[in-house]
This record gives sequence, structure tokens and C-alpha cells, in this order.
Amino acid sequence: MPPPKDVVKIAIQMMGAIPQLIELNQTKPLAAVVKEVCDVWNLGNAEHYALQYVDGQQTYITESNRGEIKNGSILRLTTSPDQEAERLHSGIRSHNLDVKADSLKKLANLSRDITFAQEFINRNALKQLFLIVEEGNDVGEILAHTLKAFMELMEHDFVSWETLSPAFIKKIVRYVNTGGMDASVQQLSLSILENMVPSSRPLFELVRREVTLDRLLTHLQVTNQQLQLKAMALLIALLLNATDAERRDMMGYLGERNIRQFIHKNIIHASEPMGDEMAHYLYVLQSITLNLLERRMRTPMDPFSQEQRELLQFLRHSAFESESEPSAGTVSAERRRSVCVAEFRKLGFQNYSNPAQDLQRAPPGLLALDTMVYFSRHCPSAYSRFVLENSSRDDKHECPFARSSIQLTLALCEILHVGEPCSETAQAFYLMFFGQDHFFQELFCICIQLQNKTWKEMRATQEDFDKVLQVVREQITRTLSLKPTSLELFKTRVNALNYSEILRLRQTERMHQEETLAVPVLELRERLKPELLELIRQQRLLRLCEGTLFRKISSRRRQDKLWYCRLSPNHKMLHYGDVEQGGQSPPIESLPEKIPVADIKELLVGRECPHMKEKGSGKHNKDVLDLAFSISYDVEEYYLNFIAPTRYEFCLWMDGLNVLLGREMTSERTQSELDILLSMELKLRLLDLENIPIPDAPPPVPNPPSNLNFCYDFSPHEQ
Repeated sequence: MPPPKDVVKIAIQMMGAIPQLIELNQTKPLAAVVKEVCDVWNLGNAEHYALQYVDGQQTYITESNRGEIKNGSILRLTTSPDQEAERLHSGIRSHNLDVKADSLKKLANLSRDITFAQEFINRNALKQLFLIVEEGNDVGEILAHTLKAFMELMEHDFVSWETLSPAFIKKIVRYVNTGGMDASVQQLSLSILENMVPSSRPLFELVRREVTLDRLLTHLQVTNQQLQLKAMALLIALLLNATDAERRDMMGYLGERNIRQFIHKNIIHASEPMGDEMAHYLYVLQSITLNLLERRMRTPMDPFSQEQRELLQFLRHSAFESESEPSAGTVSAERRRSVCVAEFRKLGFQNYSNPAQDLQRAPPGLLALDTMVYFSRHCPSAYSRFVLENSSRDDKHECPFARSSIQLTLALCEILHVGEPCSETAQAFYLMFFGQDHFFQELFCICIQLQNKTWKEMRATQEDFDKVLQVVREQITRTLSLKPTSLELFKTRVNALNYSEILRLRQTERMHQEETLAVPVLELRERLKPELLELIRQQRLLRLCEGTLFRKISSRRRQDKLWYCRLSPNHKMLHYGDVEQGGQSPPIESLPEKIPVADIKELLVGRECPHMKEKGSGKHNKDVLDLAFSISYDVEEYYLNFIAPTRYEFCLWMDGLNVLLGREMTSERTQSELDILLSMELKLRLLDLENIPIPDAPPPVPNPPSNLNFCYDFSPHEQ
């Protein structure tokens, strides 16, 4: 007879005692359960004890989380949270440094538990941590444990960051600004300041005023990767929470201080490989920098602005400076106007009588004018050659410089996501971005010359303008996908990707995508599908057995918590548990938690997931939602929540879990891989000569015909 639904079989341990095996009735009050356990071991004062998980985070069992206890769980009888909080509160006030250090170390570990944290904070014990920091008598290990405990306690959001005293903040700032401080203390101090910045405007202004950008740049030049990471995190927090004007000023100062060179030398080309979190911060910094162009991109040209009209005239003079400028004293105003109109037409403006109208569309707005002026000033010979070469062609075959520049600027803004908000998880930044000043403008200079080259290769006319732009856009995106490390390498590769090569690539892709519709081939496809789907299923299960490293993303966008999940070799258990940063794939024995595959009830994705419905889920953007999935298991419907590191891993796990549940694989990756395998197998099968006899000798030559009356010799004489 199966046990009742509300009863779980568990083991309870205690130091120096024989473990108890009990059947825990979930309807019985937890205090009564603890009392019964204490009675077996002859322990008085049962209210001073509590149950705690042995494995994982060693969380205290409470009435609110007791439902998570599974059959076979191992618990420990230990001091209750309130007693432990009282003991540690007393320990951190001890004058014995060893007792104080041990108490702070244990406090830092226990503070991750929300029940203990609440008990500790309720005793106003945070004040003692403030005193340790403010008095400044303790350094090294004691100070590091103090800051670590403080961070863990503040993560629970029981206390507002705005309640911190000025003396405490001043000390934290001093730890960041003082050279030669212990690296662990500086890392924790930077993390504290990073969390303060988004909490309120006054705290943002305080941190920005006290921690200078120069000091953060100094931290970026050290060899300690964790210190670099925390400094970059604080810098990004400051930039994200600044106003547009403040952000522009900060980025201008960072540009003057050559932050790009520091990143290129000390982070991108460091001896140690870059971590995912640093890659995310570099992506955010790249997005912030590119988004500085948004204001110009969304501002249409003002035809009454003298400065903007002078820039247009500068473009005209730069292109046609060798031609004689009509003198005001020798020709009429009408003649001078006609010359200007002709030259603006040669420049490629559609409204050549009033070129400002071409720049009224926003985006790209004034950014298009800026890129044209930059090209004419920094590549004057290429600019003149472009304009003069096309102005001498037939009208139908000239490549219009201004129109091309405006549309190309818009295309680059779309490709580089200018004006779009930063993703919370993306890590895709361009290495060449940090290797070049004025990245967007320099990229434009390369691409506008590419457009002229492609125009000539396509022998295009004005009617083909959109087709040429589409090809140029494809050339740029294909080259960017190769992740060139410098603009020079980008220039080499994008110019090698000429129109003929684009046509060849398109044809190859079309051949891969299109299959013949002959009935025998379609029948063969259907016959091959089950075998190839089984191959994909086995690959998915093998990938789940290898496991994946997942990240926990908290409400403050911190991504430093890691956990690992993998399938057992016999495909019957999912093993998972927390792991440390930078470790190798953990052995299955080291993962403390497990879920029987037979207990899995449902697979949820996106907004259906519990962790996407929780408080603050509105902050999750589409990228996170697209990577989120959960499994519900057991009769009680517990949930295990995932956020996949990449879309590829998301597809693998969704397919693998569907296979375990006996369902069809539905991800786009399955369809893509099935198409590739079918295409390869079809080609091999169609080339199969197994049943065709191949003679060893050539076939004999047939005998000549009996007459040649069928042959008619036509000659020019028969006319």
C-alpha cells in the first residue's frame, strides 16, 4: 500500500547521535515534529532546535518551505535560527579576535538563508557590522567576512540601501580608493557600491562624486580578473543610472582617458580567458557608446540652422573644389544657384534644389550628415573619387553618394542596434569595436566605398538601388558574423565578399534549403526520417548526460550564482546542484539534488514559468523569456527553474526533456538538423550504385548499319 500523500520518508542526523529514519507527516506542526525528534535523543528545550538540509545551501526548514522536502531527503537537527543569530551576534562583539573571525565567517555563510537573515536583522545586529566597518580597527580576513556577511544580508531586501550611514559609506569608498588594500576587500566594496547606485538618486550622486572614473580605470588595469570585473560592474551601473547628459559627459571623459585601450590591452588580450559576465559588461559598454549616436540619428535636419547648412556646403566644396567657383561680381545670383543645384545633383541628393529635405527623415537624421562629413574630411581622396567618378557616368548608371550614404547609415544603425535598449544577458560584442576610435564613422567609410564597388560589379542603374543596398547589407552582416578582430581585417574580408561570391553563397544556401519535389525522393525522405530522428534523440540525451552550467539571475541582475544540471547515464535521474565559478564539469556524485525522470509532470517555457511570473518579472526582457523553461515534478508539483545560457542550449534541453517525457522534439534546432541530415543522406542514397552492375570491360562497338540512306550530306552547293 503506498504511503499517504502528506507523508515523506526522511533521515535526520545530529552530531554524535545515531540517525533517525522517520515518516514526516506534513500536516503535523513543525514544532511538534522537532519535539518528537528531540525526545528520541533525550534533548530538552526543543524550541531551541530546528531542522536544516544537510546538502546544498543547508537551508532551514520552515512552515513555508517544508513542502519542498522529498522522499529520501537527509536533514540535520541543529540550533534554531533565533538561537544561532543570538550566538553569532554575541560572537561578533567578542574581544577575542579568533572568536570574532569565526563568528563572522559563519555569519557570512548562514546569511544566505532568508530565515536566519531575518532573525539576525530583527536583533538590530546589522548595527554591529556597521560599527566594525566604521571604527576601522579590523582589517584583512575579519573585514572581508564582515563585508561578505553584509552583502548576503542586504540581498534579501529586508533593509533599504538608503539607511546606510554616511560614515559607513565613506569607509567603503575609502577601501575602493586606497591603493594596496586587500583585493577581496576591494572586490566586496565595489559590489556594495554597485548595489547602492540603482537604489536611489542621492546614492548614485554620492558614489559618482566619491569614486572617480580615474580610480575605476586604475582597477581595470590590474591583473586580478575578479577586481577588474567588479570595477567594470560599478562603471556600468553608473552609466546605466546616469541621465543622458551625465552619461554623455562620462563617456566623453572615458574617451579622453583612453578606456578603449585599457580594455583592449588588459581585458580582451589578457593572459586569462574572459568570463561570460565580463563579456556581458563589454557588450553593455558597446551598446551605451553606440547609443550616444541616437540623439543625432533621431534629429531631422533644420533647414534654418546656419551650422547645418554650412556642413552641406562643405560637402559640395570638398567634392568640386577644383572647379571654378563663379564670382559674385561676374555672375548673377540665379547663375550661382543653378551651379549649386547641379553640384548637389552630382553629389547624389534626390532633392538637389533643397538637399536639406533629404535629411528630414529621422532616423537616420543628422547622423547621415555627420558620416558624410566625416568621410569627406578623413578620406578626402576616396570621397572625391567616389563623387567625380559617378558624376561622369551616364545618369542611369551613377551611384548617388548622398542617397547611398543616408540609406547606408540607416542600415548600419539597424545592424548595430543603435538606439535599442541593452539586453540583460547578451554577450555579443565586437572585438574590433574596442580596437578603434570613432568605430561607427570608420565602419561607414569602409562600407560606403564597398557600396560603390558593389554597384559597379552589379552594373546597377537607379532602379536597382534597393537591390544593391540589400547586397551590401548582406556583405556587412556576413562579415560581422565572422567576428573580425580589427577594422582592417573587416575591410579585407568584406571586399573579398564580392557580388559574385554573394550569388554563389545564395545559390549554395538555396540548394541546401530546396529539395527536389519528385515523388520517389519525397517517399525516400519519409522513409529516412524515423532513423534520423532517432539519431537526433540519442544525441540530445547524450548532451543532457554531459550537463550544462546555468546562471541564477536575481532581481538586481547579478549573475554570479552558478548551478549545474545533468542526466544520469541510465536516463532515470536529473542531478543538479550549486557549483563554483570557473570550475570544470562536476562529477555526477558531487551534485546533491536529484529528480526522478518518472516524477516529471510538465515542461513549461517563457511566461508560463514560475520564475518569470514572480515579483519583478516585468524587468525581464524578451531575451530572458526566450531562454527560460521549468519542469514540474512529483505529485506536489514542485518546480525546477532554468535560464539557458544560449538559445542553442535551450533547444537541446527542450528536445532532451521532451524525449524523456515521450514527446516529439519541437525546437527549431531539431528541424534544422533534420533537414541537414536528410539532405546529406538523400544525396548519398541517390549516388548509391550498389544495385547497378558495372562491367569490367567497355561495351562492344555495334556493327555498322546495312545502308546509310538515313544520312544526308548538306553542302552549300545545293542552293
